[in-house]
Amino acid sequence: MNYVPAPDLLKDRVILVTGAAQGIGKSAALTYAKYGATVLLLGRKQKSLDTLYDEIMDAGYPEPMSLKLDLAKADDKEFTAMAEAIFKQLGRLDGILHNAARFEGLIPLELQAMEPWLNILRVNLVAPIALTRACWPLLTRAPDASVIFTSETHGHTPAAFWGAFAASKAGLEAAVKIWAEEITPHPNFRINGIVPGPVRSPQRLISHPAENRDQLASLESLMPLYLYLMGADSVGQNGRIFEAQSEDLL
Repeated sequence: MNYVPAPDLLKDRVILVTGAAQGIGKSAALTYAKYGATVLLLGRKQKSLDTLYDEIMDAGYPEPMSLKLDLAKADDKEFTAMAEAIFKQLGRLDGILHNAARFEGLIPLELQAMEPWLNILRVNLVAPIALTRACWPLLTRAPDASVIFTSETHGHTPAAFWGAFAASKAGLEAAVKIWAEEITPHPNFRINGIVPGPVRSPQRLISHPAENRDQLASLESLMPLYLYLMGADSVGQNGRIFEAQSEDLL
């Protein structure tokens, strides 16, 4: 992507990143911090969050905040309490990157029981929507707020054996388009989605264990798009699903 962000693109902004402890979430959290943001690191493993916290601090970036939360178990009360804590401690929220995901392997639909479906849908689809709703009052106060939902190739173009995971990501893309139409009274608030494509992520290693990872795109190569959509340069982009590796987007 031919986008060169200003060094202070995200200065003084507060950005929440779910699934921040590894993969795309970790790379994005580090990148957002590098460009000036105070990053809220949401994950379910405190040790991994602490490691990332130290990495950001050691780099001399703005001090982040760790938020330990299991999206498979969290309810509306917990999401609301978290949004209230963000307001009390930081006074603002300028963006959310929804990157946390649950993937349980490639399984034929006829073998996918109800419980795994519910778990996957809860983490991949229900929690991002519920969390965004809880943070709505903060986001609508921001000068220009951005919410990014991370989709996936097989949610964008469904394929055999991807079952509940693909369905959850397809639902997320539908939510992006619905919500983008509903937020038109807030011209400085935008919601978009990203399909990262094949990258060197932990999830890719599970779904394609025999793949030559050297031929995959690096996580860092995706970051210009994640910066563009989170920063003020993307004001006016709303309701779009960006395929990160399919075209020169700018």
